[in-house]
Amino acid sequence: MKAKKILHVAWEGLTLNKVRSFLTTLGVIIGVASVIIMLAVSSGAEAAIADQINALGANLLIVSPMRGTPGAARTLLFDDALAIEQQVVGISGISAEQAPAAQDIKANGVSLEAISIIGTTAAFPDVRDYAVADGRYFDAIEDDRKAKVAVLGAGIATDLFGTESPIGQSVTVGNTKLTVIGVMEEKGIVSDLDYDGRVYLPINLVFQKYMTTMTFGSDRVRTIYVKAESQEQIDSVITQITVLLAERHDVDASAPDFSVQTQQDIIATQEATTAAFRDLLAWVAGISLLVGGIGIMNIMLVSVTERTREIGLRQALGARPSDVLLQFLLEAVILSLVGGLAGVAIGVGGSYLFNALGTMQTRIVPMSIPLAFGAAAIVGIFFGYYPAAQAAKLEPIVALRRE
Repeated sequence: MKAKKILHVAWEGLTLNKVRSFLTTLGVIIGVASVIIMLAVSSGAEAAIADQINALGANLLIVSPMRGTPGAARTLLFDDALAIEQQVVGISGISAEQAPAAQDIKANGVSLEAISIIGTTAAFPDVRDYAVADGRYFDAIEDDRKAKVAVLGAGIATDLFGTESPIGQSVTVGNTKLTVIGVMEEKGIVSDLDYDGRVYLPINLVFQKYMTTMTFGSDRVRTIYVKAESQEQIDSVITQITVLLAERHDVDASAPDFSVQTQQDIIATQEATTAAFRDLLAWVAGISLLVGGIGIMNIMLVSVTERTREIGLRQALGARPSDVLLQFLLEAVILSLVGGLAGVAIGVGGSYLFNALGTMQTRIVPMSIPLAFGAAAIVGIFFGYYPAAQAAKLEPIVALRRE
């Protein structure tokens, strides 16, 4: 029989029972759609993490105490930040930060409990790419003089003053009365930190008013953010900071009590964490395709049994075993390919829909489409071959006698 004729016969065999054919392809549809959607979810999660980390600032280096190192929490001091600013070449800004215990805030007849207080230096908005929406940020002179001023996160400003401008208003942070001089732009949650729900104060004021009773001293800082002049300067800046702080802390530069990270370092760490999640999703999607393939094999075996007389008649009219084999194999492949096409459409559409309507960002991985479709074709061939081979082995006389 000609290939075109065999294909026509195979298509007729499938269309005789449309409902069963559809239900057979359903497993493949779900499997293919799962591969595309799950990889899109994983890729979207990685992209969202990268976007959040890059939102911390451009060409940013993060200097922090090395976790697990005895005494490290005490060793990163405000003077270290000043030394970096004065001695390291290739930087355009530096901001030291400290976060004392959360404080209650009162203003305009409103009280807020346990609000995050962040002490920063004057360069904070530039280094962190975080603009002031109303008013201004405090300057270096105000920081040095421990001026009692505050800059509110957008959410805090709304909670305390509503639509009224907070500029010039007084707020009581803990037991200290401060004057509001600015409101930061809305930034939302970045890396699990609510930037809109914080109050920003001069770091020297924080040292004086909110850290005087701390065991490890009032001049330690949690993080130093360093902004390199360009991407090309980052490696040089990292080396200079490492050598400088190792000397200041009297430690070996190969085993420092501090760490210097870039955004790419943090992104790589987060991607390693999500890799296990991505692998799990891939296995789940693979199992869905496997189940779909078993469904095809099951239905094709049933079809061979039901159409035994038809097979015997075709052989009696001159069809060779290879023709019968090809016919039933084509039926299985057609089922898997149709399911694959439908699965691709649903997977792509579902990914866009989740991205548009849900809170989870999705990003379609281009390679996932041919990968999923190719897997569907392989499933059809692999699971369709055995039923087709069984059909080809039937003897014409025995098949014609079958009721």
